Amino acid sequence: MKNALITAATKGIGRAVSIAFAKQGINLSICSRNEQDLSDFKQELQSINPKITVVTMVTDCSNRDELKNFASFTEKKLGFVGIIVNNVGMYKHVSILNDSEDSFQKQINTNLMPAYELYRFFGKSMVSVGEGHIFNICSVAAINPIAEAGVYSVTKYALLGLNKVMRLEMQGHGVKVTAVIPGSTLTDSWKGVEVDKNTMVLPEDVASAIVNILSMSAGANVDELIIKPAPGQI
Repeated sequence: MKNALITAATKGIGRAVSIAFAKQGINLSICSRNEQDLSDFKQELQSINPKITVVTMVTDCSNRDELKNFASFTEKKLGFVGIIVNNVGMYKHVSILNDSEDSFQKQINTNLMPAYELYRFFGKSMVSVGEGHIFNICSVAAINPIAEAGVYSVTKYALLGLNKVMRLEMQGHGVKVTAVIPGSTLTDSWKGVEVDKNTMVLPEDVASAIVNILSMSAGANVDELIIKPAPGQI
């Protein structure tokens, strides 16, 4: 059985990927900041597939120490982790000039730092085994910046840049790295906004794409996957 770590797994894309992986028989280590959400979701995942192991830890991924504790906990509980889905992120709709003093550091710590630290934690073991797959959930803002979400765009540009470096470092070692670049996706970011789900990417679409990428032959790597709403960005 394969083992996967997914950050911010109880909502949105993380939740959809966790469910898709459970159906594939992949053991899971998941985190979120809410203990009750984690407990409920663990039960749901194990009812979907009683054969898999699901371990959880309450983690604020923007806190480096908590993140490293989660990584260490995952390795102790599951052993070799061959799949990482760097899903945690925050979106703030404000221009750089009007943003708060702490916003830059907070978004760096949430949108970029976790992927960097988990890569450093698990990367060498992946190299030693000669296999693994890292998925970085980026955003179309990494390609076309959103002026009204300035710092968010900067951090997603940086995450895509990190993905490119990871890919280059890992390509000679049998480890795959993929940037998943969704457009407007129906997640909690849109809470309170009237939207038509038929004009948006669904979290399940992203999960389905990740599962398909995982099933590809050893010689194939999807460097970047862009999934946009069919009618265009919202």
